[in-house]
Amino acid sequence: MKKHLLTAALLFLVTAAAWADSSPLGLWKSMDDATGKPKALIRITEVDGALSGKIEKLFRGPEEEQAPTCAKCTGELKDQPVIGMVILSGLKKEDEGYSGGQIIDPANGKTYKSKLTVTEDGKKLNVRGYIGMPLLGRTQIWVREE
Repeated sequence: MKKHLLTAALLFLVTAAAWADSSPLGLWKSMDDATGKPKALIRITEVDGALSGKIEKLFRGPEEEQAPTCAKCTGELKDQPVIGMVILSGLKKEDEGYSGGQIIDPANGKTYKSKLTVTEDGKKLNVRGYIGMPLLGRTQIWVREE
């Protein structure tokens, strides 16, 4: 009996660890496309089955504004602080990834449709922003921080 309980417990732990690695929940580092340097830390959470991503930290050079606002955003996000801004929203589990949501680029204020795919055993996240169909967009690779 002990042997069966131990086996069941180990199977549960391995399954839970595998699920955690394939989940997009957690803290992610986005990288600048041009320089390859860290750009921001984004925390992805889930509420009522939908993913949301909020900027927690920006990596800025000493010559850059340390607490920028979204000057190019429109509506309620206009001139709001970028740190603390929800840039990902509405993404729901679909097949091997998450889709049906949107992403905001604070650099240009534009909103795009979005989809996410966790890769490399949960260490990387492919974040695709697009207009119309996924083919018409670009993908950023975010790296898990925790």
